[in-house]
Amino acid sequence: MITFEKVIKEYNGGQKSYRALDGINFEIKDGEFVSIIGPSGAGKSTLLKMLIREETPTKGQVTVDDINVPALSDSEVPYLRRKIGTIFQDFKLLSNKTAFENVAFAMEVIGASQKEIEYDVPKVLRIVGMEERGGNFPHQLSGGEKQRIAIARALVHRPKILLADEPTGNLDLLNTFDVIKLLMKINEFGTTVVLASHDREVVNAVGQRVITMDKGKIVKDQEQGKYSI
Repeated sequence: MITFEKVIKEYNGGQKSYRALDGINFEIKDGEFVSIIGPSGAGKSTLLKMLIREETPTKGQVTVDDINVPALSDSEVPYLRRKIGTIFQDFKLLSNKTAFENVAFAMEVIGASQKEIEYDVPKVLRIVGMEERGGNFPHQLSGGEKQRIAIARALVHRPKILLADEPTGNLDLLNTFDVIKLLMKINEFGTTVVLASHDREVVNAVGQRVITMDKGKIVKDQEQGKYSI
C-alpha cells in the first residue's frame, strides 16, 4: 500500500542544507494501523506530506497504492489525494459552513452530485456519532466534536488511507480517547491508518505497529510496539 525506498529530503537554507529525512525505508501493508512517533523535528510531518505530494523527495522513491508519487504531474495529484483522507491537529473546518456543509464540501470539490452528497454525508456523520450535530457551525462544537467532523470529512470520499497528523494534540483526555477509538474502528473497516503522534498514552492504547523516528531517520520499527523514546 505504501513504500518508502531510500528517501532523502533536504532543505537548503543559505550556506547549510538541512536533512529532514535521511535514508527512509519502510513498507505499510493494506489495512495496517501504524503509529509514527518521535520528538519535534524528527521528520514525522515531512513523511506524511510526502504521501499526499505536498513535498517530494530530494532522492528516493515513494509509492502509494502502486502510484509513483514523485512522478505525478500537478494535474494528477488530486486523483492521488482522493485515495487519502487527512486529519490535522487544528481541524481546518470552514467557520462559515455547518458541520454537514463542511463534510459536503469535500464531496463538492471532487464533483459529486447533490444526490450523492445527500446520501453519503448523513451516513458518514452517523459513523462518527455526529448525526445530530450536522446543522451546527464549528463555533458551536466542542474540540472533540470538531475533530469528529474533520474525520467525517476525511472519510466521506471513501479513502483507502487515512493520515492523522497529531489529531489529538488540542483535545482533553476524554475526547482524545474517543477520537482514537474512532480511528481504530475505521481501521477495522479495512482503511489503512497512519497516525503521527508524540502522545505516549495514545500510541500505547492503539497497541499496533510503531515506527520511531529521530533526526530524520527510522531508529525502531516494532510490530506490536509501545511508545519508547
